Amino acid sequence: MTTGAGPNERPVTGTGLTSGPPGASYGTDLLDQLFRESLDSGYALPVIERSRGRRVFLRILTAVTALIVGFLFAIAYEKVVAEKPQRQTARDGLISDIHTRQQRVDALTAQAEQDRNQVSSLQEALLSNSTLEKLRTYEAATGLRKVTGDGVVVTLSDGPPTVDPVTGQKETPSDSRVLYFDLRTVVNELFADGAEAVSINGQRLTALSTIRAAGEAILVDFKPLIGPYKVSAIGPGSMEDDFNGSATAELYRKLSSTKGMGFSVKQTDGLTLPAAATPQLYYATPLTSASPSPSGGSPSPSRGGK
Repeated sequence: MTTGAGPNERPVTGTGLTSGPPGASYGTDLLDQLFRESLDSGYALPVIERSRGRRVFLRILTAVTALIVGFLFAIAYEKVVAEKPQRQTARDGLISDIHTRQQRVDALTAQAEQDRNQVSSLQEALLSNSTLEKLRTYEAATGLRKVTGDGVVVTLSDGPPTVDPVTGQKETPSDSRVLYFDLRTVVNELFADGAEAVSINGQRLTALSTIRAAGEAILVDFKPLIGPYKVSAIGPGSMEDDFNGSATAELYRKLSSTKGMGFSVKQTDGLTLPAAATPQLYYATPLTSASPSPSGGSPSPSRGGK
């Protein structure tokens, strides 16, 4: 059944219902406009102004921070320049003191050598030949007498320095630098291979000698050494082959090829190793025996004794 539409009525169609006065149109354009212009122009202007003010504030803060940092650097530089002469004077004084003390040590060493020769002359005049021969053997074994013979010289040296990209200074990397335990390792290996006398850069080793470090310096019996370090050893003719075939030599050959550390082993005839300084001797004293118990038995052990 079909009904006619009146003059003021809109027809109903399958695409949707429209109502209202003629000429009015409502659709999705209004929603799109609301999403595109969600903020009224009256509110947008204060937001832009606040963002612009924040950028200006950050620029001013950055400039002030740079000025403060520059001012602090200028004060630090002025202080360093002002203190440089004082540090140089203190350094020169320390170097002069070191040279003076080293000269004193050298003079005392020469005097000790003269006294040793005088004592040796008196021993030759007073002791029999057999006793004197035994004494000389003991002195050579303990390092208290100069010895001469064939042996081996093992040389260790630091690797080549590298330039620091930041400071521009030349520095030797720690993994290619000779350390005190490197000298200990080589000395122990030479003694294990039959060495009878060993010295490092002319410093004779004894049973009481110490090889240690003080900062970056290596001390042998509290005397600083400067590289390259030459470890001289007098011993049997097989000592060179035994040392070259050891794990110690293999280790330092590897360090030489990978890290640049200097390492060499050379058979040398007619080595002369000086006598060591007279060591400080320690004498054993007997312990005071405990008084016997009244029953005549052995004294009871102290508390905690095992």
